[in-house]
Amino acid sequence: MDKSSFKPDTRYVLTVYDAKRAPRPANIYVYRVYDKFMLARSTSGDGLLRKIAYDDIERIVEQAAVPNAERFALPAGMLDEKSWADRSEMQLYASSPGRGK
Repeated sequence: MDKSSFKPDTRYVLTVYDAKRAPRPANIYVYRVYDKFMLARSTSGDGLLRKIAYDDIERIVEQAAVPNAERFALPAGMLDEKSWADRSEMQLYASSPGRGK
């Protein structure tokens, strides 16, 4: 997988590798794609914002573009590539379409 396989503001169902390289399902909402990783929120489970390396993704099971009215928003500083140089996940406040956040 690489950057060209993913688009921002899209929901994906993926098979990803965990720390022990075992395949696991993941439902995510992609905020940004960078050259070596993407920033995505887990839409099932813990809801954390995560840095996901393309090498950790086995395959895309399903994808769906998100309409403008249903997109999640976060401050640009939280999504900046430099902010993620030394972190892999972040717990954040709730943001949802229509809440004004």
